[in-house]
Amino acid sequence: MTGTVGLSLGAVPFDLFANDDFVTISILHTNDLHCHIEPFTGTNERYSNKGGLARISGMAKKYKAQNPSSLLFDAGDMFQGTPYFNYFKGELMLKIMSAAGYDAGTIGNHEFDNGLEGILKPLPNANFPLINSNYDFSDTILAGKFLRWKTFKRSGIKIGLYGVGVELQGLVAEKNYGNTVYNDPIKIAIEMETFLKKEKDCDLVICLSHLGLYCKRNPVCDMFLAEETSMTDLIIGGHSHTWLEKPLIKKNKAGKQVIVNQAWWGGLVMGKIDFVFERSKRKQTSVFSENV
Repeated sequence: MTGTVGLSLGAVPFDLFANDDFVTISILHTNDLHCHIEPFTGTNERYSNKGGLARISGMAKKYKAQNPSSLLFDAGDMFQGTPYFNYFKGELMLKIMSAAGYDAGTIGNHEFDNGLEGILKPLPNANFPLINSNYDFSDTILAGKFLRWKTFKRSGIKIGLYGVGVELQGLVAEKNYGNTVYNDPIKIAIEMETFLKKEKDCDLVICLSHLGLYCKRNPVCDMFLAEETSMTDLIIGGHSHTWLEKPLIKKNKAGKQVIVNQAWWGGLVMGKIDFVFERSKRKQTSVFSENV
């Protein structure tokens, strides 16, 4: 990150920086929605009448109306988990996420539950790009269907996005991923962040990760990724369904701060990270974060 980073556990008062000198880029994010379109039901107080994509959609639209320089991302495992998936497969979920205003997402292991055909068939229902940088689909029916990276521009600030997924072998049935080649997420992350920062001149570099927060069973995780990269400012995680009271801060390879966050699962939480830039210098000055 460039500039001095101030991290707040509460929301930034938008009006505080609403002038010509500063611009606030709001990154809204979810993960592991697992086809929870409606709120959870049951007697569990932690879940009952909470969560669901309908809630996320309402919050995202509110925040985007307040700040048009906002982006909504998802870190994978949109599919599987409720009868909506059993009946509609991935079609309904992608239609509703599109209506909710998602700007991009990545894929998790559960997107492979119905094989490669189960990914290909519903894809036309997504009017937002799905980004993955470390799965090579060249020898599959998904060749050319995923972006390796994407850039966005909001209020003169350029945001670069890449995505990495978990090792499929041993986690997903081999017949479900076929000839998909898994490449080392760390090596790919370094390649992507360098490309986005140096060649695409991005002011903010974000990773959509479906690796899991901590390295328990997998040799690669978000915290390890944060330590091994040098130019990634924010890692939006998924896979481990981790509830965080606040985003985590790690030192990267260059000794700078990188934010690591995950938004629980099922739409129970939406992450919100506000990056404040000095407009004229495209220089980051502050970061405010909360999980809502």
